[in-house]
Amino acid sequence: MTDIRCGFVTFVGRPNVGKSTLTNALVGEKVAITSEKPQTTRRAIRGILNRPDGQLIIVDTPGIHRPRTLLGQRLNDLVEQVLGDVDVIAFCAPATEKVGPGDRRIAASLDGYPRAKKVAIVTKTDAATRDEITERLVEVDQLREDWAAVIPLSALTRDQLDVLSDELLSLMPTGPALYPDDVVTDESLEDRIAEIIREASLEGVRDELPHSIAVTIQDISRRDDKELTDVYADIVVERDSQKAIIIGRKGARLKDVGARARAGIEPLVGTKVFLSLHVRVAKEWQRDPKQLGRLGF
Repeated sequence: MTDIRCGFVTFVGRPNVGKSTLTNALVGEKVAITSEKPQTTRRAIRGILNRPDGQLIIVDTPGIHRPRTLLGQRLNDLVEQVLGDVDVIAFCAPATEKVGPGDRRIAASLDGYPRAKKVAIVTKTDAATRDEITERLVEVDQLREDWAAVIPLSALTRDQLDVLSDELLSLMPTGPALYPDDVVTDESLEDRIAEIIREASLEGVRDELPHSIAVTIQDISRRDDKELTDVYADIVVERDSQKAIIIGRKGARLKDVGARARAGIEPLVGTKVFLSLHVRVAKEWQRDPKQLGRLGF
């Protein structure tokens, strides 16, 4: 087996700076769900970029934040675990917002991971003026002295994405590929479907509700004629009032969630999908170690 440049990179930054969008853009396929809501990502999801000259394994992690619940603390712990294992840490800050205390804290915390090389990325350049981009590049550059590179880019328009992947690959060790070249993620089908349903559930919900939503898959099975896949899933919330919001008036909102989720699941399973969604309440699950364990955290 030929040796190539191959290794692990993770993107860090405050919630909602575009880490999952960037992961999907580099992989060329949707492997991580995205949402306007902060802390959408809840697990370390691996996306794989395969090129003739190398393989990048991108570990998409939750945004680092001040935790208010046990779930929040576990998400931060997960990020720390990932940071200790990767070859390159890429710090992300959006071009549209000034660098703040949260960014400084995260950039300084990278001292704790001396083994990893560090890269800085200014994201969302498509939404910023040239002056804002310049200002952000200067601010980000000053956060640390050991950046291997500082790169402005837009995951949405794909501007400078190739510059980033070239730079990241150049920093990776050489060795055999870790995944076959047709694999884009090591997420199971069940996990990917659960995430698609959660993404559909997040659309248009407000305030604290996004953090209270979890999804568990009860069953996935292909029918005998092979032309239809049945998916049975639970949407889990913390309170009865939240259950009412998810279901909506006369079930209209849940129906809408189902339609959106089906559109994402069908290309994944390669058949039409019958999707049965049930909303259930697990009181204060974000703070309850037993419930968190049951929900996979």
